Amino acid sequence: MGELMTSQIQGVVDSILADYTYEGNREVDKLDIFNKPSKKTVVSIVDKLLRIIFPGYVKDKTYRFYDIGNNLTVVIEDVAYNLTKQIAIALRYKGMTQNVEIDHVEDRAEQATLTLLKTIPKIREYIETDIDAIFEGDPAAESKAEVIFSYPGLFAISIHRIAHILYKMQIPIIPRVMAEYAHSKTGIEINPGAEIGKYFFIDHGTGIVVGETTIIGEHVKLYQGVTLGALSLKDGRKLQHKKRHPTIEDNVTIYSGASIMGGDTVIGKGSVIGGNVFITKSVAPGTKVSVKNQELRFDADKKAVEPVADENDETWFYII
Repeated sequence: MGELMTSQIQGVVDSILADYTYEGNREVDKLDIFNKPSKKTVVSIVDKLLRIIFPGYVKDKTYRFYDIGNNLTVVIEDVAYNLTKQIAIALRYKGMTQNVEIDHVEDRAEQATLTLLKTIPKIREYIETDIDAIFEGDPAAESKAEVIFSYPGLFAISIHRIAHILYKMQIPIIPRVMAEYAHSKTGIEINPGAEIGKYFFIDHGTGIVVGETTIIGEHVKLYQGVTLGALSLKDGRKLQHKKRHPTIEDNVTIYSGASIMGGDTVIGKGSVIGGNVFITKSVAPGTKVSVKNQELRFDADKKAVEPVADENDETWFYII
C-alpha cells in the first residue's frame, strides 16, 4: 500500500462507518442482513426448479446418482427445505418493515412451498405449450431441444410461471427476485403478477416489458421491445393493486417496439399490432394496426426504392 493510501485510508473507513449512523430512517443503512431473503439462495432455488422442470436438459453439478428418480428426489427435498426457509424470512421481514402481524409464519411458508411443488406438473404442462408455440412459430428453430437449450423467451416465461404461483400466494420479495433473475439473463422483464395463458411465444425478446396487472390470453406472440405498460403513474402508490396494464386477448401478434398502455386497454382477439405504435385505447377483435406514413429518406444522389404492394391485399387501420 502506497504512502498516500496508508495515510488516508483510516479516515476514509471512519467516514463510511459514521455514515451508517445517519439519524434518518434510510433503507441503505439497514444492516440486519440475516433477516432478509438471500438473493443468491433464491437464484439457486430457481436453477434447481428448472432442473426439476427440465430433468433431461439441465445438468446437475451437485448430485451424482445413477437413477434419475433418486436424483430428483434429493433436488426436490433441497428446494423444499431452502424455499421454505427463504419464504419464512421474507414473511417475517414484511411484518417487521410494514408493522403488520403475520401469524403462523412457518406453517404458511411450508404450505406455500408445498403448493408450488404440487403445481409443478401444471407448470410443465403450460411450458410444453410454450415450447410448441416457439417451435411451430419460428422456422429458424431446428428442434424443440434447441428451443429449450437456447431460447431466452422460454427461459423467461419458465421462470415467470414459477414466480407467478408464489405471487398469487402473496409471498413477498421472492417472486420479484426470481423475475429479475430472468430479466438479468435475457433482457425480458415480466412482472410476476402478470397473468399469461398457454402457447406464449416471445420472439427475440430483448427489451420486452410486461407490467404487473397485464392479462395475456392464449397463442399470443410478442417481438422484441414491446411494452405492455401503465399510463402516467403520477398517483404513484395509490394505484397499487389496481388494474394499470392492458389486456391482450387470444391469438394476438404484437410486433417490435409497440407500446400498449393502460388498464382499460383491451387488444381484441386475433388482432395484429404493427411495430412502433403507441396505443392507449382498446382495439376491436381482428384489427390490424400500424403507424401511418412512415417516411423513408435517401441521399440526394440515390434513387428511392419502388413501392411494393401488399401481396395479401390486407387492410390495415392506421393510428393518426
